[in-house]
Amino acid sequence: MENFSQIKPGGWRARIGVIVPPSNTVNETEFNRLKPDGVTFHFTRSPLHADPGADDFAEMMADLATAGTQLASCRVDLIAYGCTSGSMACPADRLIGKLREVGGVSAISTAGAILEALGVLGVRRIAMATPYTAATNAHEKHYLENQGITVVCDSGLGLNTDLAGIQRISRVPPEEVFAHAKAIDHADAEALLICCTDFNAIDVVEPLEGELGKPVVTSNTATLWTALRALGIEDRLEGCGRLLRNH
Repeated sequence: MENFSQIKPGGWRARIGVIVPPSNTVNETEFNRLKPDGVTFHFTRSPLHADPGADDFAEMMADLATAGTQLASCRVDLIAYGCTSGSMACPADRLIGKLREVGGVSAISTAGAILEALGVLGVRRIAMATPYTAATNAHEKHYLENQGITVVCDSGLGLNTDLAGIQRISRVPPEEVFAHAKAIDHADAEALLICCTDFNAIDVVEPLEGELGKPVVTSNTATLWTALRALGIEDRLEGCGRLLRNH
């Protein structure tokens, strides 16, 4: 007869719910690849909104309520909103407040996680690489600079113009992400930020840090690090940059 006394159920340390846009596939892949023992991730999807503030975020809040309620049914311990541009568009108190309300647990967002990650690294000046258009980059630069982060330079691939372009973001190979990110680095930048939770960036973090001699933070490494630390999980993860290895 099998002895099951030493076998623990999945998620015995933590179950983390994650909300991503419908087309997003990279966030789920990277989180499950990096998850510490005893931690599980449970994903649901919520629509993207081209101009979420047009109706004072009413449609976005309704969609978040649906997604958060689904994750609450899983009895997750924390909900993460895994969309960089969406979380930079919506006021944090409303976004986080809605997820806490419907989920009944703590909540974080990628936007807030990026700020926490840069803070723990002691970074105030960054170079920013994205797969986005110049207009989206300008919006994200505005958000970061309002939070005290100087964006020394930025560059995007211009992919988020239509659904076909958005679906291409997850298919940009790591070598192209590496070249794109490396090209935007600047001597005045204390760190390199790679934005978008659907961008294949996890494999380029360590090589970029080795070549540039500075921290490299991605939307996903920041969100993962913030989620784990918010739940008191202090595991240091190797192979994906200084943030998860040292903090």
